[in-house]
Formats: sequence, C-alpha cells, structure tokens
Amino acid sequence: MKKTLAWAVTVVTAATCTLGAALPATAADATSSAAVTSAAAPGAALDISRLSPEVKALVDEMLADLPVDWQEHRDAAAAKYGIHDTQWADLRNSVINPGDHQCGNTAFRDYAKSLRTGIQDQDLRDWLDVFGVFDIPTYDALLFGSESKSNTFGVNGEYTNELTSESKDLKRFWDISSDDIQLVPMHGREVFSSPERVARALSVMFGINNQPVVLGLAKVVISLVNADPYLQGGDNPIFTFNAFAFSEKGDPNPAGISDRIVMGDGILQALKALGLGDTAPRAVLAHEFGHHVQYEDNLFANTKLTGPEATRRTELMADAFGTYFLTHSRGEALNAKRVLGSEKSFYEVGDCSFSSPGHHGTPNQRLAASSWGASVADDAANQGHILPSLKLDELFEAKLPDIVKPDATN
Repeated sequence: MKKTLAWAVTVVTAATCTLGAALPATAADATSSAAVTSAAAPGAALDISRLSPEVKALVDEMLADLPVDWQEHRDAAAAKYGIHDTQWADLRNSVINPGDHQCGNTAFRDYAKSLRTGIQDQDLRDWLDVFGVFDIPTYDALLFGSESKSNTFGVNGEYTNELTSESKDLKRFWDISSDDIQLVPMHGREVFSSPERVARALSVMFGINNQPVVLGLAKVVISLVNADPYLQGGDNPIFTFNAFAFSEKGDPNPAGISDRIVMGDGILQALKALGLGDTAPRAVLAHEFGHHVQYEDNLFANTKLTGPEATRRTELMADAFGTYFLTHSRGEALNAKRVLGSEKSFYEVGDCSFSSPGHHGTPNQRLAASSWGASVADDAANQGHILPSLKLDELFEAKLPDIVKPDATN
C-alpha cells in the first residue's frame, strides 16, 4: 500500500475542486518567463506584471533562484507524500448520482472558502499557491515533526491537555498496536518565523541541496507571507487547516516516517469559530485514529469498492469508529446528543464532490455514520465491553448500504 494521507480538511483546496491538483511543469526556463502555471487555475498562467512592485521583486527573486525544473520537483514531492490526496482533488467520472442525495454547502465549507477570498492581494495568493507556500507547515509537521512533551496544540496551546489526554485514551481503547503512533502539532507562525524550518521544507519540495540558496529562498517566502497582514505571519488558519493520519504500513519504499496524526492549528480555530469547539477537536482526533485502526487491520484493502466509493467507505467508517470511541463508557463517555447535536463536526466536513476520488461522503451520510457509531455504543447490552475492531468493522460493512442509500426528496 502506498503512503496514505487520510485527510479531514485542507483549506488550500477548499475553494474549488480544481485547487491542489498536480500541475503541468512549464517547458520554459522559469527564470526567463513572466508566466508560470497557476495552482489556482491549472493550465492558466500567472503574470508577475499584476503584482505590486514590492511583491513583484520578491517573486522575481524567487524565480531567479529556483531550479529550471522546480515545478516538476514540487509535483513529485506532493505526490510522494500524498500532500494533495484530498477530497477536492481532480474530478473523475461520477460513480454516484448527485440527484439521489441531499447535499449542499455547510458553514464549515463556507468558512474555509472565506479564508482564501479574505486575502487582500489575490495575485499574491495565487503565487503563494504556485510556490507551494500553503503546504510548507504540512511538510514541516509530516517530515520533521515528532511527539514531545513540549508540544502544544492550538495557536495559544489551548487544546494541548485535551488532545494529549485523548491520544492516550485512544491507544488504551483500541485493540491495535499503537505505541508507535505519534501525535504531532502543526503551527503556522512558528514555522514561518524560522528560515531554517522553511528552508528544509523547500529543499524537499524543490529538490535543492544547496543550503545557502534554499535558505535565501526561505527568507523570500517569509517576506511573501508577511506581505499581506491578513496572513498574520502564518497564523491565519489557511496555512494549518489540516488534520490527517499518516502511515507507511505495507509501503514497499518507506521514507522512514513514523505513524502519526497531525493536528493543525487552523482546523481547531475553524471549529471554534463555528461554535463547534466543545467536542469537535476530540471528534477529529478520534476520526484520524480510526484511520490507524484501518491501517493496522488492513481495512483499506479489504474491499471491492474503487474510486470515490472506496474513499467514502473508509471515511464514513472512521466517522463511525471515532464516535463509537467518543460515546463508549470506556472511551470518552460523552453524551451522544452532545456529540451529534452540539458538535456536528462530521456533518460539517461532508462534501458534495460525488465524482472526486477523495469523496468523503455527503453531510447527511457522515452524520448517519457517526450516529450509527454512537448507537452501537449506547445500545450495547454490556456497556463495559469494547467490541474488537474487526467485529465493529463487520457490523459497519453490513450497515454501510443503509448509510449511503439515496436520501433526496422528489
């Protein structure tokens, strides 16, 4: 199995289904061209003449020092580490009839879109896209982050105790080998305040081994981030709007990255902004740990489904597993109504990208999956018994057709 990123959300690609797709490399030398393929509109070109003189000078400096094949390296690195394996990746042929399902925007998706449109200089935003700047905190956490007692979660560390405590509870609860799963934070300003940290990410992204060159590029990137006050020096949620599980289990060419769950400050900020800060952070972590249950039990491969329906299955299963833990008397023991009615985090991150290979399920399907997980815990005759994960999967597979059945009203 290839390296797999099981993402909850990625705001960099939330505004449109085309964002975050692999980009065709330009044939011309980037240092002598005024146009570069845009991440915001694949196949289109970005014109540096539209930039303010200050930002144009920074972009010119960036292009002058990047290698000729920098776009190829950028795309190869993103593919290798699954950076853009999101529910908003390239569209493919539909395998689900959208007319069969109730599906629409949620407050969560509207919030994500607002982060992109709020950037005052949209041309600057597009150049940050094409240079992969929004991905830098992800590379930092994925490749260089590690679990530590000094780690903090949340911009001000406000979720540290809650999430570190739950991580320990999750490891005790599930019947998988989990001692090696690390809980890693993702911060924005902390990364963009360090040229060295930005440089090591750029080195991976662009294949640059010359340290003076890559350090110079890092300083330019930091200047670009600081060019718009809205970006808050990297603390804007747009940079860290991610939560994902990562494992190299079964990969024939592992990179030596430990199993991990990465929790970005941005997603925690979003949950709070939408009034979901009570139980939602724990729900997101429980969902991501559910993916590690899938890794260990080989549940990603244990299906005949393909494409969007395969991804939807594993995401809805992680919703169900996460809520089973949250509401079980030996898990978080949260009231089901509190989890499902007050928090609604799984519903809010549902999507309508029926034909996307990263389709995670509609809002209604995600709520149905988490509701089912709660019912399994609440309705158990023996409240102190934790179902083996493979047994819970067996029950989920039987329930899945009901969870995803058409629900549109005619």
